Amino acid sequence: MFELIPFDRSGNRMSAYDPFRMLDEMERSFFGGNTHATLTSFRTDVTDTGDAFVLDAELPGFKKEDIKIDIENDCLTISAERKMDEEDKQKNFIKRERFYGSYSRSFDVSGVNVDGIEAEYSDGVLKLTMPKKVETVPPTRRLEIK
Repeated sequence: MFELIPFDRSGNRMSAYDPFRMLDEMERSFFGGNTHATLTSFRTDVTDTGDAFVLDAELPGFKKEDIKIDIENDCLTISAERKMDEEDKQKNFIKRERFYGSYSRSFDVSGVNVDGIEAEYSDGVLKLTMPKKVETVPPTRRLEIK
């Protein structure tokens, strides 16, 4: 009996029959899941090479100039911004899955020698090589008793 009670997209009971619901469901199944999906961050892999950490961040479609890497205190922030071209605004899109906007992620780099970080960007992947801090052992000395 409960499956016969219609609900709208937010799960609320509908007051009247919605003839467009089947079309909405067909669109979701054809285009896959959420038809208004957004990208809020990017994927990364971090590996330990022994003397350094290597961070690979997927940033496909970005230009090198659109990516910023900032370090403040012990926090490294990678941000990228993709802007919509004027030409894209004039196109008559039926479906739009390529997103424009700002993307950002931050990482704790307290165990990293931040002065030695190197960055490369190739084929849509940002690679940061971050050397580990060298633990310094305080020097020992023997005191003479007087």
